[in-house]
Amino acid sequence: MNYDVIVIGSGPGGYVTAIRASQLGLKTAIIEKENLGGICLNWGCIPTKALLKSAQVFEYLNHSKEYGISADNIKADFNAVIKRSREVADGMSKGIQFLMKKNKIDVIMGTATVKAGKKVEVKLNDGKTETHEGKHIIIATGARSRQLPNLPQDGKKIIGYKEAMSLPKQPKSMVVVGSGAIGVEFAYFYATMGTKVTIVEFLPNIVPVEDEEVSKQLEKSFKKIGIEIMTEASVESVDTKSDISKVNVKTKSGNVVLEAEIVLSAVGIEANIQNLGLEALGIKTDKGKIVTDKYYATNVAGYYAIGDCVGGQALAHVASAEGITCVEKIAGVHTEAIDYNNIPGCTYCQPEVASVGLTEKQAKEKGYTLKVGKFPFSASGKASASGAKDGFIKLIFDAKYGELLGAHMIGANVTEMIAEIVAIRKLETTGHELIKTIHPHPTMSEAIMEAAAAAYGEVIHL
Repeated sequence: MNYDVIVIGSGPGGYVTAIRASQLGLKTAIIEKENLGGICLNWGCIPTKALLKSAQVFEYLNHSKEYGISADNIKADFNAVIKRSREVADGMSKGIQFLMKKNKIDVIMGTATVKAGKKVEVKLNDGKTETHEGKHIIIATGARSRQLPNLPQDGKKIIGYKEAMSLPKQPKSMVVVGSGAIGVEFAYFYATMGTKVTIVEFLPNIVPVEDEEVSKQLEKSFKKIGIEIMTEASVESVDTKSDISKVNVKTKSGNVVLEAEIVLSAVGIEANIQNLGLEALGIKTDKGKIVTDKYYATNVAGYYAIGDCVGGQALAHVASAEGITCVEKIAGVHTEAIDYNNIPGCTYCQPEVASVGLTEKQAKEKGYTLKVGKFPFSASGKASASGAKDGFIKLIFDAKYGELLGAHMIGANVTEMIAEIVAIRKLETTGHELIKTIHPHPTMSEAIMEAAAAAYGEVIHL
């Protein structure tokens, strides 16, 4: 069949792209080889948040006496927790099916290969092959767990994020290799559920892309719940011959052998661009990613790419925004290129982590003269009432013009609060304007106003 737009991949990049294309009056098809919703809805963003919520509820119950409530014999049913997570994922995937029907998007289940002449060959899941033609073909094939030669995933003892969400039984011990968002979220989940967890991080700080003060605070909070942390350390090899794996870790002071039932490899992701037909078509790639312009066109006319298979932050909301920008440009709608300096990043362990813009170190390296304001949740009335006093808000301003260069948050619900900062930065709001923006009391979000006031020597509650 002939289409205006064919989207390959139905993750948060692909399905959002398809819906926006349909809204713009373009005849659209989407090709998916496994489950609608891609990794995010089925094995990533959504089911992990379900697991983390179960862990948080378990943590609350175990500390119920702090709230004046007695609860005895609290137990976690690991299999029931996993089952709930899968049910949440299944429900979301069915929701995408509904959205495809609502927006009159043809869904083709199979594996795609791009061909010359703006064609896509699809090997259907029933074994048949068919070819479709589209004026515009958008590749949104996402990414998968990165494999390291010295950490080969067998899916049983050395696992990736996918297996971590559906283990048949809870391990007594786990080594998490890598402390990005995936690593620390699973570390928190398993540690809270009762697994002995050790994080091994190659760089000097956990969550290494975050501001150093945030990293130090998260390390402190994690150690409080019993997570062991080894920084400036690397896994050299894993011996999986016996029931308990032996993990050989190289540290500054020498090699250490850790024992664990499960080793979780959380060392990043790699793009799914193999066997797509890119080479035969002459579509340029660089360092394992598809090369595009700022509106996601490749070097071959009529072919585009968005999401984790192109450069930039590998985040679901980035993929969605890229897809919308791409099809709006195709449809002739006025659209601006994405500002990648104003993309929020969120990590959903407890305490949560959220940030946008420059870290303090990055801002100094760029030569800015800074005003830095920090407000701890220990001084927040709402945080005290909620029993969530860990963490702080840190805002970084350009002293000359008052521009908000970056925001770094760690604490309860900060992933819900970071959008305020993104909007403030989009609107080029100054520090003084933020101080005069009246925030409701008592809320956790007051800490944003207080942190701005702290930067300018006007803080009230410190």
